[in-house]
Amino acid sequence: MGSLFRSEEMTLCQLFLQSEAAYACVSELGELGLVQFRDLNPDVNVFQRKFVNEVRRCDEMERKLRYLEKEIKKDGIPMLDTGESPEAPQPREMIDLEATFEKLENELREVNQNAEALKRNFLELTELKHILRKTQVFFDEQEGGINTTTESMTRALITDEVRTGHSMGPVQLGYLDKTYEREEYLPWFVQTICKTN
Repeated sequence: MGSLFRSEEMTLCQLFLQSEAAYACVSELGELGLVQFRDLNPDVNVFQRKFVNEVRRCDEMERKLRYLEKEIKKDGIPMLDTGESPEAPQPREMIDLEATFEKLENELREVNQNAEALKRNFLELTELKHILRKTQVFFDEQEGGINTTTESMTRALITDEVRTGHSMGPVQLGYLDKTYEREEYLPWFVQTICKTN
C-alpha cells in the first residue's frame, strides 16, 4: 500500500474503462490501495451521476450494517474482528447481500417491537398485581374483625353496622383504584390533599 506522505512519488494517469468492466477494475484498484480518484465532473449534480443508484444501495446496506452492529453491541455479543477488509463483492453477490441485510433488519426490528410490547405488558400486569394485593389486604382486614385502638384508615371506610353484619341487606363493597406516574401527578396530588378551602 502506498504512503500518504507528500513526498511519495505519484503519477497522474487517465483510465478509460468499459462500463461493464468498470466495477471489477475499480474494486481491484481499491484492493491495492494505491489509487486516488479525481472528480472530472465537479459541476454535475450528485443525483445525475452515472452510478448514483448503486452508490445509494451501498449506502443503504451500510446503514443496515451499522444498525445490526449497534444492536449486537447493545446486547454484548462478541464480534470477531479479523483486522482485514473483505474483498469487494461481485454485483450479483450484492443483490444477495442486500436481501440478507434487509431480512435481518426486519427480523431484528420485529424482535425489538415484540420485546417492547412484552415489557409494557409485564409492567401493566405487575401494576395490577400490586393493586390486587393491596385490595386483598384491605378486605382481609375487614373480614378478620380485628378491633384495636390503632385501626387502619381503611377500616373506617366501613360502618360498624356493615362490619357486625346487622345491615338490612347483603353487603356490597366497592372500591376504586388507580396508579399514576409519580412525576406527572405528584404536584397535583399534593395540591389536592393540602388544599384548605
